[in-house]
Amino acid sequence: MKDVITAGVDGTPESLAAIRWAAEEARLRHARLRLLHAWVLLAPEPRSHPEAGEGQNYWTHRMMDEAAATARARFPDLPVDEVLVAKDPLDALHEAAEQSDLLVLGSRDLGPIARYALGELGLQLVVHTNSPTVLVRARQDSAANEGAGEVMVALSLHEPCEALLAFAFASAARRGVTLRAIHGRHLPSYAYNRGGGVEPVAAEQAAQDAREDLAAALETWREKFPDVRVDDRVVLESPAPALLHSAADAGLLVVGRRHRDRHRLPGPKIGHVVQAVVHHAPCPVAVVPHE
Repeated sequence: MKDVITAGVDGTPESLAAIRWAAEEARLRHARLRLLHAWVLLAPEPRSHPEAGEGQNYWTHRMMDEAAATARARFPDLPVDEVLVAKDPLDALHEAAEQSDLLVLGSRDLGPIARYALGELGLQLVVHTNSPTVLVRARQDSAANEGAGEVMVALSLHEPCEALLAFAFASAARRGVTLRAIHGRHLPSYAYNRGGGVEPVAAEQAAQDAREDLAAALETWREKFPDVRVDDRVVLESPAPALLHSAADAGLLVVGRRHRDRHRLPGPKIGHVVQAVVHHAPCPVAVVPHE
């Protein structure tokens, strides 16, 4: 553990929401909060802090001071580092993510259509970082920082999910909330009759098989975290809609992404399920890399 939570700072309401979420997470983890702003055109920093209204980076310092004040207003004793980097933001945040337990970014909210508008920077960071990344919208801020809602984890059960479960169980334990484990699964072909209808007996058998698979995946982690209440659910529909329908009252949704493979072409991407929840989930989303 590095005991550092890094939040990207750009002066937007979304950035401030991410900072408040990151400050809460740092408090829960007893970690440092690192506020990072990167811009290739930053001027060299003088040895002494510029007087008010002076210095080429005056407005950048003002933005960082506001970010730090936002974090300290809620948690006065939280250790906060302010970092200005004269680099491309993608490179700087990628490097910071590798040195952090968690990277927290703001995501623009397009209002009534309630979806993420992940810019190119955020999307590339989600895809390429080897540390978990949390995406927070401005309108998610108050609920997120009140600790409201259960932690929800999406499990496919078709690939290793230990990193996901470790992150999800630890998050629920720190918050003292229920962990909701969701597995969405299509009905198998044998559950449909020739007319396209669903055979109830076959559908129930498919659901039972899925519940057993989910219970087996959770068993070891229940033992490791005996104080975490687990609500495990199987939803017999396409995984993406299953997650979105279940996330309405969640405080944090945890999803997985396979680690970057440097030897595969084309470059790394996130799957359609992660795409769906990143763009449409009504709560902060943690994207956790796994093998």
